[in-house]
Amino acid sequence: MNARTLANDAIPSTIRSRVFLGPIEALLLLVAIVWGGSYSAAKIATDHMPVLQFLVLRFGLTFLLLLPALRGLAVPSWPSALAGASLLGANLLAVFVCETFGVSLTTTSNAAFLISLCVAFTPLCEWWLLKVRPTVAVLAAAVLSLLGAGLLAFQHGGSVSALAGGDALMVLAAFLRGVMVCLTRRHGQRHGLPALTMTAVQMDVMTLGSALLMIAVHGQVWVPLPTNASFWGAMAFLVLLCTLLAFVAQNYAASRTSPSRVALLMGSEPLWGALIAALWLGDRLTLQGWIGGLLIVASAWWVTRPKI
Repeated sequence: MNARTLANDAIPSTIRSRVFLGPIEALLLLVAIVWGGSYSAAKIATDHMPVLQFLVLRFGLTFLLLLPALRGLAVPSWPSALAGASLLGANLLAVFVCETFGVSLTTTSNAAFLISLCVAFTPLCEWWLLKVRPTVAVLAAAVLSLLGAGLLAFQHGGSVSALAGGDALMVLAAFLRGVMVCLTRRHGQRHGLPALTMTAVQMDVMTLGSALLMIAVHGQVWVPLPTNASFWGAMAFLVLLCTLLAFVAQNYAASRTSPSRVALLMGSEPLWGALIAALWLGDRLTLQGWIGGLLIVASAWWVTRPKI
């Protein structure tokens, strides 16, 4: 018997289950860390390119990398499986349009904290879409999270009209993320598509949708691609880690655990986002902003904290 086995045997199993992460939880935590950095990278990229063209490029590059995964659609129920994955892609496109425009109109730190409102929205979406009723504790956490969002949004003063900008778009993106987690859970249980295949279909839908939106808004105008290293470094980070790795991991995990648990681990995203924004872009939060952000994170912990 080695030292590691002795150490594990010395820790009660109930404590181990509360302290150590399993493979699925570790995947979701990795996604949270990676997505925490996505706001800074998106901020850099959209400084050099219109938002919708940026989305076309980001999702188009990811789809090209995932083309071989489409062979996973070779199942008897492929029409319904394709329709379900396409619906998820449309939902995800709405999330990213709101997120990317939101990031371009607010601070990176605000965006990272406000998106964690999905922790409050997800149990409500779970009740609506999966018929799993939230507990009183979950509803209390939702109220706490909304209070934190209010403190954060108004940390520099202003009125309710300020929420008509980037902060409001981030709140809408958070709600759509809650819907996304629940739909992914339902679709994963119903069709069982491989995570890579589901992600490939989503990227296809998002690329086509972004292109149609870009043509509708800007016409057939394609801004020349930037040549500076900061843009392509941010794009590589977004495509390889924040899109390819993160969405495959989330699709895999979301179909194997509860939406509320997914939301909990994703709720650590604003902490990573704020830290990365401070180091990468020099963002600063006021004391009120930090209090609001910590209230949102506290609600994330409260929703699915270990039960004694």
